[in-house]
Amino acid sequence: MTDTSKRLMLRRLAIDTNRENVAYLHRDCPLYRTEGFQALSKLEVRDGHRQILAVLNVVDDAGIVGVEDIALSEQAFAQMGLPEGTRVTIGHAEPPSSMEAVRRKLRGDRLSAADYMAITQDIAKNRYSKIEMAAFVVTSGQTGLDRDEILYLTEAMACTGKRVKWEEPLVADKHCIGGIPGNRTSMIVVPIVAAHGLLIPKTSSRAITSPAGTADTMEVLANVEIGPKPMRTILHARRGCLVWGGTANLAPVDDILIAVERPLGMDSLGQMVASILSKKLAAGSTHLIVDIPVGPTAKVHHMREALSLRKLFEYVGDRIGIHIEVIITDGRQPIGRGIGPVLEARDVMQVLECRTEAPVDLREKSLRLAGRVIEFDPDVRGGNGYALARDILDSGRAAQRMNEIIDSQGRHAPIPLGELSFDVKSEQQGVVTAIDNLHLARIARLAGAPMDKGAGVDLFKKLGDPVEEGEVLYRVYAVFPPDLRFAQEQSARGTGYNIGLPEEIPAYSFGL
Repeated sequence: MTDTSKRLMLRRLAIDTNRENVAYLHRDCPLYRTEGFQALSKLEVRDGHRQILAVLNVVDDAGIVGVEDIALSEQAFAQMGLPEGTRVTIGHAEPPSSMEAVRRKLRGDRLSAADYMAITQDIAKNRYSKIEMAAFVVTSGQTGLDRDEILYLTEAMACTGKRVKWEEPLVADKHCIGGIPGNRTSMIVVPIVAAHGLLIPKTSSRAITSPAGTADTMEVLANVEIGPKPMRTILHARRGCLVWGGTANLAPVDDILIAVERPLGMDSLGQMVASILSKKLAAGSTHLIVDIPVGPTAKVHHMREALSLRKLFEYVGDRIGIHIEVIITDGRQPIGRGIGPVLEARDVMQVLECRTEAPVDLREKSLRLAGRVIEFDPDVRGGNGYALARDILDSGRAAQRMNEIIDSQGRHAPIPLGELSFDVKSEQQGVVTAIDNLHLARIARLAGAPMDKGAGVDLFKKLGDPVEEGEVLYRVYAVFPPDLRFAQEQSARGTGYNIGLPEEIPAYSFGL
């Protein structure tokens, strides 16, 4: 690696490679030919004590990278931390030793705590390519993780980034496992709980398979890419925040794996538990409410699955020192009316500002979850949390606290809805007997959400509502014509609504 004949001129190539280090060599580069490099092989790029690992892409255009140069993608260049023009050396990178554990998992073996620690450390050091990470994600989802493996993965991912320590005995949090469009209760729970006085540092992921995550929706209103020091300052002043966990460098391997899971459309339950709890462990949470929605088109379809998942959360939580209470909720339909960042942010602010048009289901679910979090307070008697949460909301204190949090994080200018839209109408008369969460989420994603924050679906009818033939069920918004066309084609395959008789509505019993 110190041979001067292997030195190349470092260049920055302004390409976002989505959390993967990529290096670019010209096909006529002497080292490409003599060292036997191949496209997608791993390189080690070094200058003295600095080094990074990167996946090799081969270029035929000297206008992109010269034959005596090596160009790095944005992330790789930032990690290298050297100015353009620096002479660097390159060589073959050793394959990550932990890939042997991934291959054993592919064969169906159970992995140890040391295996998961090695895998996550290699991922954090960019030793894995996207293909290798996809192999880990897919095999973990297909062969499954037992409860101890989930515990090992949780602890290993939490160790790859910073661990926040708060100088308070009670640090509250709330998390939904997802899968229900419009379910933005966290953005209402946080200001209510913060106004009560409990510390609630809410770190959220961006959407994986949904049209919006909490971070995507909060980003409509404020900056969510907040580093650890500013985050601590905000929490000291406001007692709450709503930020993206990636910038805070909390369990960063989780964010890297999410970037792989998103295009695969995978979100296995074992990895989901590890993802959620590694973030909470790294964020210093001591008390956590977990919301598990159940419904025919939710992530969890049956009550028995929800009860099994609750035991899993409680098992891992107990061993990592987080007090967890799991609440099973109604997941038969979207919560609120909006699906997509701008529409969901509208619903949240309507609830916080106690407007008459605010979605009743979003308000009620948020109050009950906030009440359960408030009951973590040892000075609050069990059963009194809901009334306290309602008083904080109705008095305007929650809206005031939310605006304070928004201003502290950095308020954003209003984002408009997409200018393109179309209506989806009912083909018959009756009542809404079922709503397909997955179908509506797919329409919203095809319309451009969450990347285009003004894209999404605005619901006019909910479960049990009467419908006339030709009446509008929902309106779809898009920013770009191709996305509008994709959403129209999806809605033409089916509205996602079942219209029938009132007695056809399935009855469920839930924990709220």
